[in-house]
Amino acid sequence: MEKTISEYDSIIKKCEDIFAKKMKDYGSAWRILRISSLTDQIFIKAQRIRSIEDKGLQKVEEGVVPEFIGIVNYSIIGLIQLELGVAEQAEEIQYDQVMNLFDKYALEAKKLMLDKNHDYGEAWRDMRGSSLTDLILQKLLRVKQIEDNDRSTLISEGIDANYLDMLNYAVFALIKLK
Repeated sequence: MEKTISEYDSIIKKCEDIFAKKMKDYGSAWRILRISSLTDQIFIKAQRIRSIEDKGLQKVEEGVVPEFIGIVNYSIIGLIQLELGVAEQAEEIQYDQVMNLFDKYALEAKKLMLDKNHDYGEAWRDMRGSSLTDLILQKLLRVKQIEDNDRSTLISEGIDANYLDMLNYAVFALIKLK
């Protein structure tokens, strides 16, 4: 488990570094994005990964690693938006506040990963990378259905739990790609 913790922390640090640089470049322009738009952004990234996996080649130079990093970061943005609500207009959030929220949700995802790894015995290590992609796509379809149901569920977890799972599946995929 110590190896997983170290690998997980390394991946999250890389994702956070990219997130921080984009915050400095663009600010919090993403605050205007509705949850459904964030879900679609993640869907586009997961669909591209699946396409590259199926075809075995790509025409755009960027490979799947930046796409999985994007899934991690957009998942955290989604969790932040669920907490703060969507801004109706360009509403800047202070850099330090956003980075604290990033850390909050990265830590929440890590705790979930540790709990599930305890119960499942790190089964993800024996999974194919393509299965992790499929699980992300399945979670996205679930989120879209929850969104279509006005965010209400009868028995299932909510959007936030699905974002946390997608984040963790993307981290697992990045670990496996190393």
